Amino acid sequence: MTSNQPIAHSSSTPNKSRAQIRADIRRLRQQLTKLEQQQASAAISAKLSLHPQVVAADSIAVYLANDGELDLVDFIQWCWQQNKQVYLPVIHPFCKGNLLFLHYLPSTPLVNNKYGISEPKLNVGNVLPVAQLDVLITPLVAFDSTGNRIGMGGGFYDRTLATWHKLFIQQPKQSNKQHSKQIKPFPLGVAHTCQKIAEVPVEHWDIPLAEILSPE
Repeated sequence: MTSNQPIAHSSSTPNKSRAQIRADIRRLRQQLTKLEQQQASAAISAKLSLHPQVVAADSIAVYLANDGELDLVDFIQWCWQQNKQVYLPVIHPFCKGNLLFLHYLPSTPLVNNKYGISEPKLNVGNVLPVAQLDVLITPLVAFDSTGNRIGMGGGFYDRTLATWHKLFIQQPKQSNKQHSKQIKPFPLGVAHTCQKIAEVPVEHWDIPLAEILSPE
C-alpha cells in the first residue's frame, strides 16, 4: 500500500479496540514461519532499494526486528553496500518516551534496552538529529489504506514525527509535493501484508505516515 501524503484521520471507530487489534496482529505475524520471514525480508529490501526517496537518501534510519516484525537485515546490508549511512533508534535516557538515532555499522556494539530490543550502545558522538535524517523507516503493528498506524503502544514514533507532521500540514497545499521532499525525514512504514486492517481507530496524538510498504 502506498499513499502520496498523509490522509486525515477517520472519525469512525471500528468495533475492535486498539488493544484487541494490537494483540490479534501481533499473534498473526508471530505465526509466520522462518522461511516466510526470509522471503518477506528479501522482497521488502528489493522494494526499498528502488524507492526514489531511498535511492536519493544519504542517511536512513531503520530498526532491528522484534516480535515478528518485518526484518530489514537484507535492506541494511544493501544500504552499507551503497555507502548509505544507517541509523538505529535508541531509547532516550532522559526524555521519557523519546528516541535518539545513532549511527550503525557492522562493528557497532549492541545492548538490549528495557524492552529486550537490541540497540546501539549510547554514544552521543554517534547521534544524528531527526531533522537531518533523509528517510525514517518505521515499524508498526497494524495499518490501513489511509496511512494510519498502530504501534506497540509507547508512542515513540508519534513523538519522533510530530515536528515533521506539523511542518507538512502547514506547507502551502498547492506545493505539497515539492515541499514534502524538503521536509526531513521522509517517514516510510513497512509491515507484513497480514498487518493491514480495514480501518485503524485513531487517537488525536497519532501521526499518519506518508507511505507504507508491504512485501507484496
